[in-house]
Amino acid sequence: MRYKGLAEVPYNYAAAAPAGAMLFTAGACPLDAEGKVVASGDHRAQAEKAVENLLAVLARRQAGPEHLLKTTVYVVGDRRDLVAVWDVVAACLEPYRPPAPCSGLPCWVTSTNSLRSTALPRCRAEPAR
Repeated sequence: MRYKGLAEVPYNYAAAAPAGAMLFTAGACPLDAEGKVVASGDHRAQAEKAVENLLAVLARRQAGPEHLLKTTVYVVGDRRDLVAVWDVVAACLEPYRPPAPCSGLPCWVTSTNSLRSTALPRCRAEPAR
């Protein structure tokens, strides 16, 4: 949703879903099928893998990036890393632009990956079998 009088930004300010149509996701990390962190130290490659994993979860519910109401991306790194990750996430979700803050953190407590994301899609479908 765009709002007159608010700055043009590379995401929507808000999104809405009907009652009962929410799917909560968490921890879309740059992990391979064996649970190993991919591309340690490569923010762009890790962003691609995290979004790939998120989209795989959505697909299990017959959903896609068009159903996202909000994402939050957490990045361990500096401003350049945040921008690099944002560019990848935005490109992977195009042409959809859910509200999507991208936050920098000094470190993770328990892992070596450089980013994590959460998403809030709207969805009514049953999981794929």
